[in-house]
Amino acid sequence: VQLQASGGGLVQAGGSLRLSCAASGRTFSQYTMAWFRQAPGKEREFVAAIRWSSQHTRYRDSVKGRFTISRDGAKNTVSLQMNSLKPDDTAVYYCAAGRGIIMSAQDMGTQYDSWGQGTLVTVSS
Repeated sequence: VQLQASGGGLVQAGGSLRLSCAASGRTFSQYTMAWFRQAPGKEREFVAAIRWSSQHTRYRDSVKGRFTISRDGAKNTVSLQMNSLKPDDTAVYYCAAGRGIIMSAQDMGTQYDSWGQGTLVTVSS
């Protein structure tokens, strides 16, 4: 599986960005796709996940109501719409893919075996 993330940039607090992850190399019906992020000096953390087949989603608490993960089956892309951005959202965002991940483990980075290169999101105050 190859993943290519894009869409990061600099935005003021309260603004919006849309990240995109182009996926290739597999059919993804058995996959969970996710976004993680890593801020400077901090550990990588889960942001959101979506099951490809059911489109069931899961979010970390701090982004619920602000971020929306979605997938486009025709284009094999996964998007993360980020609204009402805060300075605490500043991080490098990574898309990830994993096969056969149970729902309770979707927030565990070790469950994903394919990762994109990361895209930087900077939110200024």
